[in-house]
This record gives sequence, C-alpha cells and structure tokens, in this order.
Amino acid sequence: MSSKRASRTRNWAERQRKDPYVQKAREGAFRSRAAFKLQQLDQKERLLRPGMLVVDLGAAPGSWSQYAVSRVGPTGTIVAVDRLEMKAIPGVHQIVGDFLDQEISEELHQALGERPVDLVISDLAPNLTGVRTVDQTAMESLVLAAVRFSQQHLTPNGALVTKFFEGEQADSLRRAIETFFITSRVRKPDASRAKSTESYIVARRPVSAEGP
Repeated sequence: MSSKRASRTRNWAERQRKDPYVQKAREGAFRSRAAFKLQQLDQKERLLRPGMLVVDLGAAPGSWSQYAVSRVGPTGTIVAVDRLEMKAIPGVHQIVGDFLDQEISEELHQALGERPVDLVISDLAPNLTGVRTVDQTAMESLVLAAVRFSQQHLTPNGALVTKFFEGEQADSLRRAIETFFITSRVRKPDASRAKSTESYIVARRPVSAEGP
C-alpha cells in the first residue's frame, strides 16, 4: 500500500472513530450512519407513516430500508433495489440488480403489483472519480433516472427524496426537478458531514399526476 493511500485509510478510520453517528448506528443496530440522514429528513418533512409503499433505490447496505420499515410498520411495504445483494431485512422485499435494466424493471413492477408508490427514497451515488464535473454529471444522470421512475410510479400525492451534489450543475438540476413536481425543497441533514457536497431534494406531487 502506498504511503498516500495508507494516510487516507488512517484518516478515514480516525474520522469513523470520532463520528457520533457511526457510534449511534452501532448502538441502534443500523448498518450505517446514513440511517440518521433519512431519520432527520423524515422528522423535518414527515415523509413516512404506517401502511406506506416505499421504494428504496440504491438500498445497499440497507440502513435506509431499516429505518423506513420501522416507520411504515407491518401494514407497510418496502421494496429495496440495488446492484449489490445485502443481508435480508425483515419486512423488506429485496431486488438485486440495476433498476434501469429492463429485466429488473419488470421484476420491480411485479413486486409493486398495481399499487402506486407513496414514497421513493434514493441515496444513490456514482463511483466517484475525484473529478468534480465528471462526478456531478454522473450524479445528475442518477437523479434524473430516479425522477423518471418516480413519475411513472408515484401516487398523485407521492414524494421523492434523492441525494444530489452541490456544485456548478446543481442549479440546473434543481430547476429540472421543479418542472416535474409541484413542490420541491433542498435539505442538508445534520448527519451529512459538513465537508460533504451532498444534499437532498424532497420533491412532492409529480406533475404527471396532475393531468396534462
């Protein structure tokens, strides 16, 4: 291992050791600290309630699904999709694959049946290159894919929560989302690290559900 890589590894390990959300995740049996991002978004936006049908895009390792299933209860349904297989979560229906692939799309459609989705949650992120413009473009593609999925599956009063990266392209992405939903707002939960460029868009009521 190069000295530069070893230094990054040590810095990451030290940051993890000091991170209060890492400790809280271990104490609460969440799979990652990311669960607290959704929890804080939920507390601000009142996203989840018992009986909801929720689709978790890019679910692995599963902390968002863990939190969501605790909120929708036994009458709710969580469908989690990711290219990586994750350890089973009671009450969560897992689909392994890329939701953009036709085969996975059909499997997802079957899992949903004829019921429209109440909430789409997406913590998707691309494999980062370190080149900001490249990473932002890749992230934008994922966000817009989540938007298109939401347009097809959400109820008229449904909502989408999706991560995006702040930067030069963020304004145009937010404007694009505003054309697809009646309302949208940006949130940065406290559990997102201060140095991170990640934020979340909470968009409600897809325009397609309002008619032409």
